[in-house]
Formats: sequence, C-alpha cells, structure tokens
Amino acid sequence: TLQETSIPGFIRIVERAGVPALEWSPLQDEGRSAPTVLYSRKDGEGGEEDMNFDPGYEPDWAVISTVKKDREHAQPQRLFDENSWKHFFFLITGQWAFSLPLSELYSLRRARFSLGRNFMVLTSRGGHPLPPLHFHRGGTRELLKALHHYIVLDQSPVDGRLFLAYPRDSSSEAFPQTFDKLQILDDGSDIVARFIHDPYATTFGGFSKVTNFFRAALRPPDAPVRQAAHGPGLPAQPDDEPGFELITCGVELGPRPDVTRGQPLDKWEEFLDSEGRVTDPEKVKELVFRGGITPSLRKEVWKFLLGFYPWKSTSKEREDILRVKTDEYFRMKVQWKSVSEEQEMRNTLLRGYRSLIERDVNRTDRNNTFFSGNDNPGLTLLHDVLMTYCMYNFDLGYVQGMSDLLSPILFVTQNEVESFWCLTGFMELVHHNFEESQEAMKEQLLQLSILLKALDPELCDFLDSQDSGSLCFCFRWLLIWFKREFSFEDILTLWEVLWSQLPCSNFHLLIACSILESQRGELIGSDHDFNTILKHINELTMKLDLQSVLRDAEAIYLQLVCCKDLPRKVKQVLGLCEPSSSEEATPDSQSSETEHLLCQAEGGAASSHVPTYP
Repeated sequence: TLQETSIPGFIRIVERAGVPALEWSPLQDEGRSAPTVLYSRKDGEGGEEDMNFDPGYEPDWAVISTVKKDREHAQPQRLFDENSWKHFFFLITGQWAFSLPLSELYSLRRARFSLGRNFMVLTSRGGHPLPPLHFHRGGTRELLKALHHYIVLDQSPVDGRLFLAYPRDSSSEAFPQTFDKLQILDDGSDIVARFIHDPYATTFGGFSKVTNFFRAALRPPDAPVRQAAHGPGLPAQPDDEPGFELITCGVELGPRPDVTRGQPLDKWEEFLDSEGRVTDPEKVKELVFRGGITPSLRKEVWKFLLGFYPWKSTSKEREDILRVKTDEYFRMKVQWKSVSEEQEMRNTLLRGYRSLIERDVNRTDRNNTFFSGNDNPGLTLLHDVLMTYCMYNFDLGYVQGMSDLLSPILFVTQNEVESFWCLTGFMELVHHNFEESQEAMKEQLLQLSILLKALDPELCDFLDSQDSGSLCFCFRWLLIWFKREFSFEDILTLWEVLWSQLPCSNFHLLIACSILESQRGELIGSDHDFNTILKHINELTMKLDLQSVLRDAEAIYLQLVCCKDLPRKVKQVLGLCEPSSSEEATPDSQSSETEHLLCQAEGGAASSHVPTYP
C-alpha cells in the first residue's frame, strides 16, 4: 500500500542566511504546521543500515573519477555504482530528508499514472529528481502560493504536465499569467494530481536554457492555442493529457525493413596498393560494418580503425610511425616508473590513480586466459598501459571502466605500444563519457530517450510509469559500449562494427534501442517496478544474440531515415541534419529539454540519405 512504501513527513520553505529552500523532514522530526506529505521510497531505501553507508565504502563501479587532490580528507559520500542508479539525499538522524535551494529547482511534474493519488515530482537543476511527494492531507495550494513568492512557474505548451521554475527576479512580460491561472491545481479540490516523474523532466538536468517558445505559451485553459514563432500553432489536446498525444503519437513510422548481415572482412592485401596504401578505406569500413573482421586480420585493421595508422599511409610511413610512437610511449612510461615512493607520497593524484588501476586490473576479464591466474604478464601489461595513459592524459587520468576498454585491445594486439595508441584512439571517441561533469553521458541518455520515444512511445510510457523513464539503467551500456553485456568474442565484433562509424556515429544508441525493444514483451504488462526493471536489464548480460541485435539496430536506422515526418531532433541524433543556428549559438541547447520537446512537435522533412552497403 501507499503507506507501507512511503515515509510520512513535513515539507516547508525556510530561509537560511537569506537563501530560501524547500525542505522535507520525517514526521517524527517535528510537528510544525506545514503541509504533510508522504515521500515514496524504493525497496531497500532507508537509514544507514539499509544503504550500507560506511566511511570506507568504495563502489564497484564509479561513474566519474573518484581521485581528487583532497581525496584522503574528503567527507564520506555515496557514489553511483553499477547496481544502483537511485539518487540519495541528506542523511539526518538515520532517516532520509532533503533540502533544495529554490534557486536550484528546475521543474515540477504533474501526476500521469496517479491512480487517484496526489503526486508532485520536483527536479533540481543538477538533474536529480526528488522523491515523489504525495499530498494526502491537502496543503498543496498553500505550498504553491508560498513558492510563488520566490519563483515563477512556466508551463510547457506541448506538455501540460511540465512546469519550469525561474527565479522571481527573472519574471517579465514573457510571463503574463498570474500564479492562480497556471493549471497546476485541480478545480474544486486542494490536491495536486497532475504531476509525476517523466523522462524529460527528471532524466538529467542542466537543461536550464529555455526558449521564448515556452515563455510565450502560458495561457488559461479556455484560451486558444497561440502561434509559436518557430512553427504552426499546436492543436488542442484533451484536458486529461494536454500535449501528450502530439509528442508520443505524432510520428508515423513506416515498415521496418529486413536486414541481413555479411561475412567478416577476410582479405586485406587486395585493398593495398604497391606501396601499402589502403586504396578504398570506405569500402573496408562498409565491409567491417556489415560483418566484422576475421580474427587473423584484426591486429592490423584495428590500427587503422582506431587511428594509429592513417588510411593513406604507405608501409614505409607506418614503420616510421611505429618507431616514433614507440619512443614516445616509453618516454611517458619512464615518467611514472621513475617516481620514487617518497615522491608518490606527496602526489595524491598519481597515488590515487595507481590504487584504482591496481584494483581494477585484478578483476578485469580474469576468465580470459590472457589475463587469468596470478603474476600473469597480461595483467602487468594492462597495468602499465593504463598507468602510462595517466601520464598521456593526466587531467582525465584513470577512471573506472577504462580497463574494460583496454583489455580487448591488448588481447588482440598483444603488444604494449600498439595497444596504448589504439586505446588513445578509442578514447578519442569516448573520453567524454569519463569526464567528471558527465555532460556527455547525460546527453547520450537524452538522445536515447528521443529515439525510443519516436520508436516505441508505449514502452516509454511504461518505463515512465515505473520511475524508469530516465533510462539510467542503460548507463553502463553507453559508458563502455556494452562491454559487460556480451561475450568477450562478441565484443571484438561489436566494437569493430562501431569503430566503422557506420551508418552514423550514434549507432551505439540504436543498439540500445534494439535491446530495449527486444525486452518490451517482458516489461510491458508485467509487475516490474524500478528495482526489478534494473535487475532485469542487468540480468541480460551474456544472454543477448549480437547478430540479431545488430540486424535490428540497422533496421531501426533504415526505418527512421525513411520516415517522411521524422522530428528534427531525431534527425540530429542520427546525423541527418545539423543543429540550427540558434542551437549553435547556445551550446547547452543541444541538450535542452525545451528544444527536445519542441523538435518532437515540429517534425520536419524526411532526409533522402540512406546508406549503401556492398
């Protein structure tokens, strides 16, 4: 029941040092006069014992680098790990509570699958959704009126469930409505039954830039829909779901074509001229995309796919490149090898990187004979290459997951120098995944939601209803390109297919769509909640058929590019069009929730670009 899965408490607005904040605390904390709410918790949430909150905690999987200059003096904190992607809040006297400065409030979301309950979900500008608030004794009107003293709420014209928050001093004539005219409160009752968690509101924040398209669209419920500056007026929607049908059902996709895979690239010399140049690099890439590479050729072809050798280089030029790169590698290796223990004691970053590398090396692909057993030379090479990469890119250093990227490369090349430079080429493609801001990962998850929304709105709606619309359970897939989802041999094929960069640079997102769609029958109509969805996705490891996934992913691409009314945002994800000039002028707008919803509504002309394969 609701009571059994929720925590009763009080919510209030307080000012501390002149900074207003929205605070929630458990019921037993105090009994002040404030709106009483229940906040939902997932199974396993609770106090210190439930969360295993201990000062020595180190997650098995860190999303970002945990090595900092003041690492040894840092306060204990809960980090994301591979088994749990929930957001945790301040721990007070063994119970969970939160305090959110109103300047950090990004959005409010009304209930959609409320089942009669009165929901509100708030999201911070950092992208973290607060636990859903259930107002079971009223008080929502008083709370919202109190918020009105500090912020302005701006309703989306294409999604009536979403309200964006702005500081009171940012209000202007662009906000013509009074607070009472916003359709937040249900008529005739003191409840909030029109907000709920949604992938577009609570996936990951940072979407603070909002266009005038939204600002000009606030209107009373009986007012005609306004014409937007960027396109035609939006059609009126039923009162119970304003704007929803436009977003989820506005794309009519044609039939999905059948796709067949090809044979692996098994001839190499025929692509080389008399001086060793690759005569037709695009043909090679197409063959690799279609069928991968036969194992005996991987060691050579991978060095081209990963940029170690230029495609047009001669055999003699490649000999020179190898000699220069070998010297450069060992100069960097000597730098960390020559650091004494006394010096390292005064170098927190290097010591932290070494510690993480040593720990991860000892648990990376140990079932593979190349890395199995103790004192294995393969483990030594894995360690040394990763340490040298820290010297090559000291700002990024080492982040958990990089060992997963290196091990297949080292297995194929079986050469320390070549594996290092192939790793640097791979990292050129994915290094943004490991940066502390996580902006690239946020953007990719948003792009994945854009694709899935166009492909399967019903699946999106189900995930949304189970607090899983953020797709954060796909984080590991995208971070290390499905390394832990497929067998080691399958990963060799998958990665070389992805390195071909065909049919688009975001093909890995289409692979994720393919996997998710393959699981829709298991998910929709089931009793899965947030935790069991996460568990189900994690348990797909080693159960997926790679060739089937690749066929479906390519079929999805062809289906989308042939759509006559493909939304512009979807085309941007697929690389079929460039960002508009306004998007280029504001870098953050590419990941803006506003632009995402707007482009979903706009649609656009279909592109005639369809890749050709041999």
